[in-house]
Amino acid sequence: MNDIDMWAEDSETQGGEPMRLTVAPTPALPVPTWQPRNLESVLDGTYTPPVPTVGRREDGIGLFYAGRMHSVVGESEGGKTWFALMAVASELAAGNAVVFIDFEDDAPGVVGRLLALGADRQQIRDRFAYIRPEGPLTEGFNRQAIGQALGDLRPTFVPVDGVTEGMAMHGLELKDNTDVARFGRMLLRPVAEFGAAVATLDHVVKDKEGRGRYAIGGVHKLNGINGAMYILENRKPFGVGLTGKTTVRIAKDRPGQLRRHALPHSSGLHWFADFVLKSHDETFSEAALYRPIENEGPFRPTGVMHKVAAALATAPDPLSVRGVQDRVGGGKEMVRTALARLVDEGFVSVEPGARGAQLHRLAKPFTEEVSE
Repeated sequence: MNDIDMWAEDSETQGGEPMRLTVAPTPALPVPTWQPRNLESVLDGTYTPPVPTVGRREDGIGLFYAGRMHSVVGESEGGKTWFALMAVASELAAGNAVVFIDFEDDAPGVVGRLLALGADRQQIRDRFAYIRPEGPLTEGFNRQAIGQALGDLRPTFVPVDGVTEGMAMHGLELKDNTDVARFGRMLLRPVAEFGAAVATLDHVVKDKEGRGRYAIGGVHKLNGINGAMYILENRKPFGVGLTGKTTVRIAKDRPGQLRRHALPHSSGLHWFADFVLKSHDETFSEAALYRPIENEGPFRPTGVMHKVAAALATAPDPLSVRGVQDRVGGGKEMVRTALARLVDEGFVSVEPGARGAQLHRLAKPFTEEVSE
């Protein structure tokens, strides 16, 4: 069976017209997947694990695994699309092709950003396909159309922007794990089977404290990923004439080859990179993905520091060390360390209390940037 056939529907006609699709004269039966797998390469030591080869950090470490499904999640305007387009520009410059499936933006917006990043116009013409679906994949000849694009270009990278909108277009429920899995089987997995690294661009849940590693919607969005999931935490806003900064953390790494190039963090998510985008104007932007550099200064448990600052912000009166510990919970030594760092960096002020007690008050809102 050829590559386009996998997207074809079983019926011989559709919409009253014959299906214009070249079919192999004697199509082969599907390869059985319920038979025992050959384990010899694992047993004899010749098996090599997959390594990320698509996209690049500034030191050459890849971002995405070929033939696997990934997710890039973050808040609105946190740089998800810019992050993906930087990888697109990298693939085009390397001589590879890209198919961009977009349920959110439009061609001028996406191509304009690519040009601002310095992508070559001829490379875009020759090796970049932009798809803006207006109807379900199951409608008309849409399956054949995307199959043709994938077959012609053989892309190494396929970003899918706007998963929420894409699922809604297909009548699927965002919070239903069965529907999340169905969307993956319908679109994402077949694309990955072409050999491309697939990366969905998605939103995180609104609750910062309770979001953990999850994108908005069903938990299967995380469970169904067989590549990596990145969470983008914006530090400085992006915009024309601004230099934006986003921390890139690893929430999942199924093949296990990315975390060794990252640093552990108090949140439990490994710090993989800092994404910096410097916008000179609407036509020129510089993007870089810097490797994490271990801080040689004092230990900063930023996750606990956030909790301590929040406790002080909501307390009606200044708090003693014990009062902070009672409200934050967790390890007392970690809370003491976080409180001490907040004092040292000027986020928290200390004033005397009754019987020699030290009372703490939030002096200014806490940010993870080191206070000057």
